[in-house]
Amino acid sequence: MTTIEPAPPAAVSTVHRDPRDQWPKHARRLFDFLAGIYGDGDPLPTLAAGWVAHQRSANTQKSYARGFRIFEEFARDHGTHPLDVKFMLADTFRMYLETTPTWARVKGGRRGEMARTGKPYSDASQANALSAASSFFTYLDKVNDEPLKNPFDAVQRPYIDPDYSPTPGYTEQEWATLVVTARDHHRVAAYRKRAYALLLTLYTCCLRIDSLLNARVEDLGYDKGHRVLHLEKMKGGGRKKKPIPPVTWDALQDYLDGRTEGWLFCTASGGQLDEPAVWRLLQSLAKRAGLPLRGPHGVKGDAVTHALAKKDARPDKVQRWADHKDSRTTQRYNRRKELLDDSPGYTLAADVAGALEPAADR
Repeated sequence: MTTIEPAPPAAVSTVHRDPRDQWPKHARRLFDFLAGIYGDGDPLPTLAAGWVAHQRSANTQKSYARGFRIFEEFARDHGTHPLDVKFMLADTFRMYLETTPTWARVKGGRRGEMARTGKPYSDASQANALSAASSFFTYLDKVNDEPLKNPFDAVQRPYIDPDYSPTPGYTEQEWATLVVTARDHHRVAAYRKRAYALLLTLYTCCLRIDSLLNARVEDLGYDKGHRVLHLEKMKGGGRKKKPIPPVTWDALQDYLDGRTEGWLFCTASGGQLDEPAVWRLLQSLAKRAGLPLRGPHGVKGDAVTHALAKKDARPDKVQRWADHKDSRTTQRYNRRKELLDDSPGYTLAADVAGALEPAADR
């Protein structure tokens, strides 16, 4: 009879790994920034960076880290450690955001020199900074053994009208002009192909810019007769398969030129293309095309607006295509357009114009 000997217990690793090594880049950057001010012995750098890492989407991580830095600077300038902020100072932070000039580059100054000479924070930026600070204290309450009062619970935030957008939208014809400009504008073929493929993918796949820039060539695939892009839905997490229309697929293949790995949209050296580079690209293309200057965050809104304007548009299909959980989010794009197109002012102005015509011309 064969005797089965139990396997020896697995050796316990003596390697000590730092959990912070697993933090996403925005959490790590916030930690490094705060540690440089407060030192490694202070709990704030770890708590704040852990809170940022706790957020599901990279976009929220980036937004909250930016908002928290505004709050931290304010608290430090008022001689208070951020962990010791109470309601009175939290409410003062709200008023500070309403009136304080933002940081802006000094014209003619040293490289990277900044001064508080910009316009005060917009309502959206104010809401973001207040939301970030409030979220941080909510997180502290969850991870603390003792209950912690959130000093921002009673702080009022600016009202953000969901039906208003300060970003001017492009018409479909303007979008066609922009895409043609991207296809033809640069004398270097590689940059021209990248710009053309990037714009088409953003627009025809209805993507957020951060989601697209985190996609890799390996995420391209084929499913049930469709060319698809497997990607993370950056807002709220999860995975999504986005069908790629033929014209966009052809542009992608022309741009990739046989490349089978790495970032889908990359720099000349193969690094990940970042948002500032896309901003500069769109600004340059808009100038060449004679269009209003735009950033990449308005592309998805334009795609939804144009899709809803089609005669046979199905709002439920557009909602799924845009990855909107709530149909009201999709319909906001319709309302923004209707507020302009259906303005009764056009009818009134036409009547007035007719009354102002000289009698001989009537």
